[in-house]
Amino acid sequence: MIDDKDINDEIIDEDSIDIDNEDNEDNEDKKDDYEEFCMICKRTESKAGKMFHMPNMCICSDCMQKTMDSMMDFRGAFNNSSNNKDKNDSDNPFNNLLGFNIMSFSDFQDSISKKQKVKKSKPKEKKKEESPEEIFDIKNIPAPHVIKEKLDEYVIGQEHAKKVISVAVYNHYKRVAASLNNDDVEIEKSNMLMIGPTGCGKTYIVKTLAKLLNVPLAITDATSLTEAGYIGDDIESVVSKLLAAADNDVEKAERGIIFIDEIDKIAKKKNINNRDVSGESVQQGMLKLLEGSEVEVPVGATNKNAMVPLATVNTKNILFICGGAFPDLERIIKERLNKKASIGFSADLKDKYDNDPDILTKVTVDDVRDFGMIPEFLGRLPILFALKGLTKEMLIKVLREPKNAILKQYEKLLSMDEVKLEFDDSALEAIAEKALEKNTGARALRAILEEYMLDIMYEIPKDDNIGTVIITRDYIEGKGIPVIKMRETEKLVDKALPGIQATN
Repeated sequence: MIDDKDINDEIIDEDSIDIDNEDNEDNEDKKDDYEEFCMICKRTESKAGKMFHMPNMCICSDCMQKTMDSMMDFRGAFNNSSNNKDKNDSDNPFNNLLGFNIMSFSDFQDSISKKQKVKKSKPKEKKKEESPEEIFDIKNIPAPHVIKEKLDEYVIGQEHAKKVISVAVYNHYKRVAASLNNDDVEIEKSNMLMIGPTGCGKTYIVKTLAKLLNVPLAITDATSLTEAGYIGDDIESVVSKLLAAADNDVEKAERGIIFIDEIDKIAKKKNINNRDVSGESVQQGMLKLLEGSEVEVPVGATNKNAMVPLATVNTKNILFICGGAFPDLERIIKERLNKKASIGFSADLKDKYDNDPDILTKVTVDDVRDFGMIPEFLGRLPILFALKGLTKEMLIKVLREPKNAILKQYEKLLSMDEVKLEFDDSALEAIAEKALEKNTGARALRAILEEYMLDIMYEIPKDDNIGTVIITRDYIEGKGIPVIKMRETEKLVDKALPGIQATN
């Protein structure tokens, strides 16, 4: 006999597997979609292992071994019991000799099914093989005007920057498609250098681009990069991040985009006697990376010292976009422009460009070189453009026009409490004016709104009768309180909530 403890408790109920002889022809195509199971212990192939195939049944190796052992030990008893099937078990001499009844194969199967704990479940479907990835096709590349239209839904202003990026990305993938066709004319790679004040939307444009394009894109900072052998990230770590974004698919990563932010932090340091391991040395190490070379990067890590395998990635078809704020670059531009000033009534004043908000749009390669970027590095970034600083009108549009505008986020938060949030036009102007004073671009808008919405978000859930909250300019300037409209009376309330008071 087979001990019940040797059989796994987790088996499948016979009722959950419908085997109908009449429907065998219709289900022949579906047989391969389900796992086979043992007719004795009811375990599936994934748990029991390889099956022995017999006519109209399968038996696992464990049950087959136990059955064969029983047949070898009691073969005489099995033969006697089969010859005297109609007789009582008490008449069987082998049964009396051994002290227990010998079962037939069907009786053994029935006893197993009754004693074991039954778990009803459907047979597991086999994992379908993944279809091969589609070959890169130029027809799937969105046109530049389509890319710009998508960027317009999220990014306010910066028309020139969005146009340059849209055309560069489109031409980059046409270049990749041309390299796959092995044409005679080889198109050179056009990497970009993006210059703009803080908070103007450099990183946000690239992040939005990552959502729109179905290509791997890695965003990294240059602040942690150092020369090889020193503490910090290696230069090849930017490629390893792209490989991770491509799910460790080297072929997919080789046609991706890398955005290196804070590129101005690796500018050549002035008046330094020691080795510039995080400045000029990093620029020199990135020369081959930008131009195109084979780089060995660790798979699943950013450090080559990690005990992980290395993969070889060719950066020839990777588009690099570098961005930075370049502080004090305005002073270099003004010095160059003021050299043209002369003496006389028609001469330009030296303070002509002091209050010019778009002074960065007049940047040249010589200005960036004077800032501290080496000529070899700038030569591998042929596309140079600048973003404009945000004006008061642009900040107001940033507050309410994009799909994920800041005001829409607060309106959604209060709508969960069934409260409607409204902003007066004068209140938006006051917020934009305060943001300009902070001189941190669009980042200041969030900080200002968090300050004035704190008390409102805290006090509103206390009263279920509040239906509408209107933010006015007086509240932003600290001269008044927000207007509260009750849900039942639909009348304006002159009395403020306990925690919301004028800050002036």
